Amino acid sequence: MTPHSLRSNRSTLAAIGAAFALMIGLLVSPAAAQRASDTTLARVLVLGTGGTIAGQASARAGNAYDSGKVNSADLVAAIPGIDKLARISAEQIASIGSQDMNDKVWFDLVKRIRAAVDSKEVDGVVITHGTDTMEETAFFLQNVLDTDIPIVLVGSMRPSTAIGADGPANLYEAMRVASAPESRGRGVLVVLNDTIHGARWVQKTNTTSVQTFVSPDAGPVGYVDTGALRYLHPAVPAERAKLKLPEAPPLPRVDIIYSHANMDAAPIEDAVKRGAKGIVLAGVGDGNSSKAAIDALAAAAKQGVVVVRSSRVGSGFVNRNVEVEDDKLGFAVALDLNPQKARVLLQLLIAGGITEPKAVQQAYTATP
Repeated sequence: MTPHSLRSNRSTLAAIGAAFALMIGLLVSPAAAQRASDTTLARVLVLGTGGTIAGQASARAGNAYDSGKVNSADLVAAIPGIDKLARISAEQIASIGSQDMNDKVWFDLVKRIRAAVDSKEVDGVVITHGTDTMEETAFFLQNVLDTDIPIVLVGSMRPSTAIGADGPANLYEAMRVASAPESRGRGVLVVLNDTIHGARWVQKTNTTSVQTFVSPDAGPVGYVDTGALRYLHPAVPAERAKLKLPEAPPLPRVDIIYSHANMDAAPIEDAVKRGAKGIVLAGVGDGNSSKAAIDALAAAAKQGVVVVRSSRVGSGFVNRNVEVEDDKLGFAVALDLNPQKARVLLQLLIAGGITEPKAVQQAYTATP
């Protein structure tokens, strides 16, 4: 090899080395910049409770699955890019299908969220949850938590192992909502299928569709996808929840009685015998029922059982004193709350010693 060719090879190697070093710098620098900017990201706590979003396929049938098999940390770790939205920590509160949601899990959620808020360790909370009772948990938290930070419930209609699983996109979008400053002061939110709903109005309306959640009497509060977050209205100052929890579960027993044609008094009389402190009527139409059922409810009210009329219809308001003489019989009406949410509120009211019909009605009118 001649001295000229040796110098030429050395120059070529040096050029290659410089180019390689530049490429490494380009590859490393964004990661280093990301680490440097991590402290500017919102801190979001993910609390897992199970549900379909954490489900795994089962051999029982082609579309069968078992809920709550994947923990929240693994759900988060499986989603590319979610760590760019927030500094995320994940904890498991429960691993159940939401059909088994109970007072203990509710109390545990409240305890952990209050601790996180009081210690200023988080800027938002995401709760992974089954869809069957998600609206009840959201409404419960709405009425007992006193905070401006976003509390976002998220789930899925397909398990994590399904073809076309909707959980990863839903969880990513819930993280986007929970980490956004514009989500503050909006109360408890539910995020599924690119849509944001408020806790008071949201309802599950379809057994299997990914578009299962709607807010019939109000509409969604916003929309979210991987690229944008859009609220339909500015956040407005709201009356804070004033309902207090007992020291420990359970909440007082409140039964929902479903009205139907040819109904007699037996379900209501049985609820009273079994110790119900309150009864919510899932009434026909405007919260009505048969004469036998209304008479039995009036008798229960005279015994100190708190009676609230709701409707099985799924949308619309239940109004006082239209077909039923609420003032005379000592009933309250649930207004726009469906039976399951009316039950949650009545449990909280009775737990707080609010049982007089006028005070109960005032609480239904004022609840956020």
